[in-house]
Formats: sequence, C-alpha cells, structure tokens
Amino acid sequence: MNGRDSTLYGGSPILRVEFTTVPTGVMAKLQRELDAVRSIELDNAFYVEDGTWLESLTVASNGTFDPETAIERISGASLFYSSEIPTASDDLQLRRLTILANESYPFILSLVLRQEVIPNRIVLQNGVFEVVVTARDWDQFRAMADEVQETLGEFELLSVNKDEEPGEPLDSGRLTEVLVSKLTDDQLAVLETAYDSGYFDIPREASATDLADELDVAQSTVSERLRTAERTLLELIYGPRE
Repeated sequence: MNGRDSTLYGGSPILRVEFTTVPTGVMAKLQRELDAVRSIELDNAFYVEDGTWLESLTVASNGTFDPETAIERISGASLFYSSEIPTASDDLQLRRLTILANESYPFILSLVLRQEVIPNRIVLQNGVFEVVVTARDWDQFRAMADEVQETLGEFELLSVNKDEEPGEPLDSGRLTEVLVSKLTDDQLAVLETAYDSGYFDIPREASATDLADELDVAQSTVSERLRTAERTLLELIYGPRE
C-alpha cells in the first residue's frame, strides 16, 4: 500500500482503485465514429429520466472533426453544446461536448455508482475504459469489481492504494481547460511534444536535444520553457511562492 493512513465513514480506509474494462455506451460509439481520436473523457453526468443522461465529454483527437455530424450518427444521442479548447499543436484538437445520451444498460457510470463508490475519472483511450474510483473499504471495492466483471466480462486491476482524500467526482476535463488557458502557446507546444515523444517516460525515450530538434529551437530554450510550464502548473496547485 502507498500513502499515509486515512479514514472515511467511521474509520474505514480510503482505497483509490484504478482499473480497465471494455468500453460501452455512447462514448464507445463516438470513438468508432472518429478516425483519429486519442481519448474521450467523461467530465460530468446528470441523470435525467428513462435512461437519459446529460453528459459532458472532453474529446482529444489527432485530427479535426465535426462533433455535430459524429453525434448525429449515434442513435439515442444529441449534441447540446460544443466548444473548442485552444492548443498549441495543429495536430491536436480538444473539444468539450455537452450531449443528451440514452445510455442502455450497462452504463459504466451506473455500474460504479450502484456500489456507492466515488468515480474520480472515466476515460476511453487505447481501446479500453480507464477508470479511477474511491472505495470506502475492501468489501465495497470487491463488490464493485465483481459487478463490473460479471456485467461487462472484464475487470483488469491496475492498482489499489490508500489515499489521503476521496478526491473529486469526475470533472478532470474542466481541469484540462483551466490548465490550457494558463499556459502560453510555446509552453503548450513543448509540453505536448515532450509527452508525445516519451520525454516524461521512465526510462526516457527522448532527450531535450530531441525536443529541440523537433521544435526547431535551442536546447536551452526547451529547458527554459519546460521549467516555466512546470512552475506554472505547480503554482496552480499550490499557489504562488511568497
């Protein structure tokens, strides 16, 4: 187990669980409609009635796409609102979609909520749902895992860790929008290039020299932009230094 001991609901340990399972529902259908999609993240969802949900999605794509056309081809879904999130890369398009979706059983959010766990993140990428939830104890975790396995036929556990707090329910896509708005185009470009090239991987798959060549700038410029971007991100989390 990682992290310090923490409690929730009368002394039970807080468990942060990360797992993958097969994609279903409107998110899976939307992925099939888009040729170059990187990821589709469920930022928020509100139940309306009769299996209909109001969903907020953040879609990352390696190419441009028309959300209205894509949603029109999905039975039981309609586009309510769409906005583009600016990026520094011509090869990456980020869009935030608000849709009305009729989610037939089983809907991944319904499955985890039925076990009263907190859904922290639900994202469809690399052909699977990557899900992070918070469970209040081992019994709740096992019940949720059994429910997903029995209903969807697949539950691959990636990690279980103790955590300080349960975290926020979903809405990490809004965090993406805030972070992007706080970084300059040059900072976004170097972060995106570094991430795509494997600069942050362990072990590193790309060096600062590789990034400089890709961006056609000096290595010192790459290092400066990375440091500035990292400092900006940390200030958003911890606040500016005194």
